[in-house]
Parts: sequence; C-alpha cells; structure tokens
Amino acid sequence: MALGTGVMIGAGIFALLGQIAELSGNWFPYIFLGGAIIAGFSAYSYIKVCRVYPSAGGIAMILEKAYGKSVITAWAAMLMALSMVINESLVARTFGTYALQLFDVENASTWVPVLGVGLLVIAFIVNMSGNEIIGKSSQVLAFIKIGGIVVFAIGALWASGFVLENIIPNANGASSHSPWKYIGALALAILAYKGFTTITNSGDEVQNPKKNVGRAIIISLVVCTVVYLLVSFGVGSSLTISEIINARDYSLAEASKPIFGNFGLYFTVGIAIIATVGGVIASIFAVSRMTAMLTDMELVPHKSFGMDMKLQKQMLVYIVLLAILLTIFLDLSRIASVGAIFYIVMDMVIHWGVFKHLKKEVKANPLILITAIVLDAIVLLAFLWIKFQSDSFVVYISVAGMLLVFGLEYLFLKNKGTAQSNK
Repeated sequence: MALGTGVMIGAGIFALLGQIAELSGNWFPYIFLGGAIIAGFSAYSYIKVCRVYPSAGGIAMILEKAYGKSVITAWAAMLMALSMVINESLVARTFGTYALQLFDVENASTWVPVLGVGLLVIAFIVNMSGNEIIGKSSQVLAFIKIGGIVVFAIGALWASGFVLENIIPNANGASSHSPWKYIGALALAILAYKGFTTITNSGDEVQNPKKNVGRAIIISLVVCTVVYLLVSFGVGSSLTISEIINARDYSLAEASKPIFGNFGLYFTVGIAIIATVGGVIASIFAVSRMTAMLTDMELVPHKSFGMDMKLQKQMLVYIVLLAILLTIFLDLSRIASVGAIFYIVMDMVIHWGVFKHLKKEVKANPLILITAIVLDAIVLLAFLWIKFQSDSFVVYISVAGMLLVFGLEYLFLKNKGTAQSNK
C-alpha cells in the first residue's frame, strides 16, 4: 500500500491537478473521480492474474503469461518501464517547482531541473542501500504525506466556509471546454492512479499474496481517490480556475497562501517535498525490479559496462540516468502527456492479453475486460486529438518512441532467436 500510494500521490495531486483543471475547468474534481472508476476497471486484470500467479515480475509476468516471450511482451513491458521513468522525471521536476516556492530566485527554469536532478540522485542512493530501508521509508513517508495532505484539504475547506452547494459546479465557463477536453483530462487522471501497478511487483514478498496483493491495490486506489477529491475541493474553494491554471505546476502551494499565509505555504511545500521524495524512491525501486526481470527473461538487451553489482542495481543506474535526461530536457506538461500515452497503450495490451489468453485460467469476467479496453481507447483517442491540436510534438514523440521501442525489440529478439509466436 505504501509503495502504491507513494507513487500515486507523489505525481497525481502535486503535478497533475493544475493540468487537469486547465482541460476540464471547474469540473476538475470529478475528473479525478472518473479516473478512479477507469483505474478500477483496469485494476481488475492485474488483480485477477496476480491472484493466480503472484510474483516479483508484476506486469512483465502478466504479459509473459498472456503473450509468451514475444515482441508484444517485451514492447508493452518496456512502454510501462518508460512510463514509470517518465513519471520519475515528472515528480522530480514537481519537487523542484514546489521547493522554489520558498525562495525568491531568478532563473527558476534553470533551478527546477537542477533540484529535480538532485532528488533523483538522492533517490538513487537510497535505492542502492537496500530493500529494507526502501520499505520502511516508503511506509513512513506515505503516512506523513497522506496525513499532511488531508490536513491541508480539510483546513482549506473549513477556512473557506465550504458548503454542500459548492460540490456541484455551476455551468459558467463550461462552454469553453469541449467534450474532448473533458475526456482527454481523464488521461492525465488515469496517470495519477497508475502507481497501483507497482504493487504487482511484490507478490514474492508479502504474506498470503494471492489475497493481499489485490487488497493492497483496492485499498490504495480508494485512499488516493478520497485524498484527490478532498484536495481538489480544497484548492477549488481557495482559488479560481484561472488562478489554478496560472499556478498549475504549484497549485497547492498557491492555494495555501490566501487561507493560511506563510505558515500554510511552508506546510504545503513541506508535504509536497515529502510526497515527491517518497514517490521517486518507490517508483525507481519498482521499475528497477521490473527491468531486471525483463533482463532475466532475455527480453531486453543488457550490458554491464564493467559494473560489478547485482542486476537490479545495474538497472538502477540506467533508470536514473534516463530520468535525469528527461528532467533536464522536458517540461512538466510534456512529460505527463507522454507518460499517459505510453501507460494507456500498455494497459490496453494487458487487458487484451488477459481477455484473449487468460480469462478462463484466472476466472476473469470478459465483459469487465472489454469495458476496460473500451474506456482506455476512448480516453486515449480524445487525448491524442487534443494534444495534436495544441502540442503535436507530444504526439509525434510518443508515436516515434513506441515505434522505436517495438523495432528495437523485434530486432533484438530476432537476433537472439528467442522470440515466440503469440499464443
């Protein structure tokens, strides 16, 4: 639960709230609720397979069970790994953005990636120290940040005189948001919940994994949904939509100023720092295990470059280096968009694999699986259309990235002679 909520809350509320509000206006709290519903359908596939095949492989294991050691398995698994690395750079830049709210500095655009890189280096050191420290730190940080965020949200609602009527937004300004934008906003909301997939990597460590992996996923999603709704209403009661959009990269810190003054600013930034630190540590841990598993399965190329350490720690080096590059060269909006596209495509591949090859084996309801695929497809198409109109570079780089990964995996597996035909 700590790992799942750690990844979700680190990016979901601090990095994405402003971007979701920009697309959906004063209905943005309900976009998080819609994202939770879609994430619930998505979680069904993961829970069903993990109940039958609990392991440390997580998504890599699910794909391998569905498609064998094929190009599809390697491609989809790498999309997930890349989306997680993208998420790390997203959270790292969010850390830099919030930390700078405490200082009056020039050249913030320079300091944000610098601070983000610093966070990634610290997270790398923590991960190199061993699994026990990661587990304990994740639990402590998750408890602190969830409690702190809830205190912020309730305090904001109380101070603003929040009343029941404010739960239902008025229609003013709704005409400026097309249905495509509302649906597209769901793509970012889905990204805010994708951290639950990190729990699937814990099947060989938790007690009674056939029950507890699924329980941890469900509880994490419920906790995050409640937190997201509380914070959304709290921010919405303090700031107008235009103010949220103007401060979209640090909207929680901005929302604390008119209500709590400097104390609120320090408190909110402190919680943001704790949340982002915990999120990056948990995410790096999960993706290093996943890529190590893919390497053991001989589905991805690997070279040690003289590093005399365990495979997972070698993967930590590559993961953090890639996250650092993304943190330096991409802004928050583009990072989030590319990560959402990669994740939703991978999610659809998972659902189709379970529907096509595993539904009888894991006793999954085919109607729920098809519903999950359809919901993902609608959201993805809407998001691509919006981004093509507003920032086509995101679409081009996402498509090019997916094609490049597929091509490289095809060539690698063909040369290795290990590719199997799909089941």
